[in-house]
Amino acid sequence: MEFLMAILIGVLFTAAVYLILSRSLLKIIVGTGLLSHGAHLLILTMGGLGGASPPVLLEGVTDFADPLPQALILTAIVISFGVTAFILVMAYRAYAVHKTDNMNLMKGNDEHD
Repeated sequence: MEFLMAILIGVLFTAAVYLILSRSLLKIIVGTGLLSHGAHLLILTMGGLGGASPPVLLEGVTDFADPLPQALILTAIVISFGVTAFILVMAYRAYAVHKTDNMNLMKGNDEHD
């Protein structure tokens, strides 16, 4: 199962880097979202995928799942949601000012630096 997750994480990272390197601002935002999802899956996979143990310690249970990866992923999801919302607002404002989402057309020239 870890091998399949490693392949999926690699595909997500590859797609994210491809989208981040594009010229469209909307594709860059989708790429950052894919990158964060790949990072969440990476943290989850590194924490272990063994689902035989219960997630909480009950009476008489000697082994249990580690709750730290789930807590880290939950925190990372909240942070990535906030960052994505901020980037979307900034992209909307840039589109309202420049009337384009092409990064090459938005860059300044020597007259306006």
